[in-house]
Amino acid sequence: MRYLLVMLVFSFAAGSGCQSSPSISKLNLDLSRARWAEQESQTEASLRGLCAVDTDIAWASGSGGTVLRTVDGGATWQRRLIRHPGADELDFRDVQAFDADRALVLSAGLPARIYRTTDGGESWTETYRNDTEGVFFDGFAFWDDARGVAFSDPVGGQLLIITTEDGGKSWHEIDAAVIPMALEGEAGFAASGTGIAIAASGRSGQHLWIGLGGDTGDGGAEGARVFHSGDGGSSWDVVESPIVASAAAGIFSIAFRNAAIGVMVGGDYQSPDDASSNVAFTTDGGRTWHPPDEDSDATTRPRGYRSVVCYLPRENAFIAGGPSGTDYSLDGGRTWQPLGDEGFHVIAASPDGAIWAAGAEGRIARLEP
Repeated sequence: MRYLLVMLVFSFAAGSGCQSSPSISKLNLDLSRARWAEQESQTEASLRGLCAVDTDIAWASGSGGTVLRTVDGGATWQRRLIRHPGADELDFRDVQAFDADRALVLSAGLPARIYRTTDGGESWTETYRNDTEGVFFDGFAFWDDARGVAFSDPVGGQLLIITTEDGGKSWHEIDAAVIPMALEGEAGFAASGTGIAIAASGRSGQHLWIGLGGDTGDGGAEGARVFHSGDGGSSWDVVESPIVASAAAGIFSIAFRNAAIGVMVGGDYQSPDDASSNVAFTTDGGRTWHPPDEDSDATTRPRGYRSVVCYLPRENAFIAGGPSGTDYSLDGGRTWQPLGDEGFHVIAASPDGAIWAAGAEGRIARLEP
């Protein structure tokens, strides 16, 4: 969407946005004492894409064709230029990195572009382009370093969903015939690249969730909807959530601990301090979504609109962020505690436990003990 200036036991891997398979973390933060330590990004771009590879390596992306990389834990961030005509005018709302050398960036709006590097950003190859009217990519996610998926707002009444099996070298559209029709006015939000989440179960299960919002008018849905596929996009089901949808409101981010347990966040970005209708959780793989207990105290919700939620494997926690601050949950999204008042658009955690956040005017920070 044109974002103004989106119990069962499994053998699993889960992720959202840049993340793929989590592993055992080396770090373990006490979230009640952790604080954001700001880093010098050398840019004033609005940063909405973020991928934490490990404790040393992370990539960020944003407006004005901005792509950044650190290989020293954030002590220094360096611009990685994409020297293609018009690339410096693109808004890279999502970045997926596999290591210090291999990364992909995704632009929102027209023209839609995906660029890929294998040499740390010294050179880039355009691997996808789409100039169709109405195309607006909101984010992508990867099950591993080969298999990934990206989605755009509806084109011709249906979400445009593309997949790769070769690490982003090539992309292929999922047959529109298998994708449910979108409601009039329904779309995603490209606020953090995390409106799409993935998880793998067993040897063949490739779960995929896409959260939407928008002004659906009299479309028949009372809450923002979630599109789900359990087979990598071959078949789909759609469910409603407790989060209200409107032109500026809906589901902005989804993260899963595994194929069963997940959290969504959102709200109304035009009312950043409004904590109503901004979070829901699931314990059944997204078949049903539940709001926090409204009879409990105020800590049952994050403290306002949230553009991102991220799962922290070592802490077994979810962390959510937005312009009014960050919050964390230790019980699968049922209750939340404040973490800080610093505003961020996006948060990413590496498999070995490093946690970064990025936002407006080039803000980048790392969560420290």
